[in-house]
Amino acid sequence: MIYIINDLLTLFFLLIGLGFMLIGAIGIVRLPDTYHRLHAASKCATLGLAGMLFAAVFNIGTLAVVTKAVVTLVFACVAVPVGSHILAKAALLDRAPMWTGTLDNEWLKRRRGK
Repeated sequence: MIYIINDLLTLFFLLIGLGFMLIGAIGIVRLPDTYHRLHAASKCATLGLAGMLFAAVFNIGTLAVVTKAVVTLVFACVAVPVGSHILAKAALLDRAPMWTGTLDNEWLKRRRGK
């Protein structure tokens, strides 16, 4: 009975992780500009990876796997937002075009001294 529950939890978290990855991939293709695409990519990388790591933990379940999954998840939760921020700032400095529906650009206003 415990093996069935373990397999169901593995399947659940694997589907959650793959679902986030799929939604992020669709977002990268469908969203209108670089900044929106960065948002989709960072969310799918963090949440999709978390789901897959939880699936690996439930499937294998050893202390070594749990430790590696926690370390990987902590690293991803730190590195992915920092990387996205750096890419967004590089896009701003490169003057990547913004979506026409963007209401305001606070960074550009501060840069100009307004």
